[in-house]
Amino acid sequence: MLAVPYLALTAALAGVAAVRAWTYLAPSLRATSTAAARPLAGRAPHTEGSGSVTHQRTAGVGQRRWVVEVAVWTALATPVVGALALVAERAGVRLFGFRLSILALTVAHFHVAGFAAALVAGLVARATAAGALGTTAALCVPGGTLLVLLGFFVGDEVELAGAAVLTAGMWAAGWLTWRDVRPHSPDRVTRGLLAASSAVLAATMVLALSWALGEATGLPHPSITWMAATHGVTNALGFALCAVLAWRRLGARPL
Repeated sequence: MLAVPYLALTAALAGVAAVRAWTYLAPSLRATSTAAARPLAGRAPHTEGSGSVTHQRTAGVGQRRWVVEVAVWTALATPVVGALALVAERAGVRLFGFRLSILALTVAHFHVAGFAAALVAGLVARATAAGALGTTAALCVPGGTLLVLLGFFVGDEVELAGAAVLTAGMWAAGWLTWRDVRPHSPDRVTRGLLAASSAVLAATMVLALSWALGEATGLPHPSITWMAATHGVTNALGFALCAVLAWRRLGARPL
């Protein structure tokens, strides 16, 4: 049964995410602790306008590195949720009481929205120097994904909030890809892949919102089967696959 070894692999990736997060956060935590314990000392005078514009911009990008890190941690950690659902669904176990069909959809959701979307959002944020929209993408995709997961246990209203946050992040990533990344791509194939991955989000995330709204309010909305055949397949192939292939062709540095 391949699902069990895959669960072990994704658990290892989640461990990598935890180690990476600790490695990134530990120096800041130690510095904060040291600064709080140290008595106030004389401060160096501040010089207005010091440093070139390029230096200030580079420093700003460095200060927003944590935005990209959040997306990376999410991409590494969330596949284990999908793998756990996969093992339970293959074994016929209603994990936490969820129907097997819901567990099967969870597998896809936490690989497309959890892994691929967070990875792409991090790449887009880095490529656009983590500006306002890049920050929105890199934070809203992880935040929306986790809110949707929480909504499974808390209620449909929380799941609707998660769908809205996730949609904002996906649309931000799609728009930045279309506007800033695609035009600078070196060849027609890569530009086409980026265009496809951006364009499909305009429609597929509307479907996600309509389904979540219907679940929360009782309004008419697509069925699970219809959502899987449209939103799910199109996001998996049109967004995730095209985006990953495009960034691979771009030779993106590891995050």
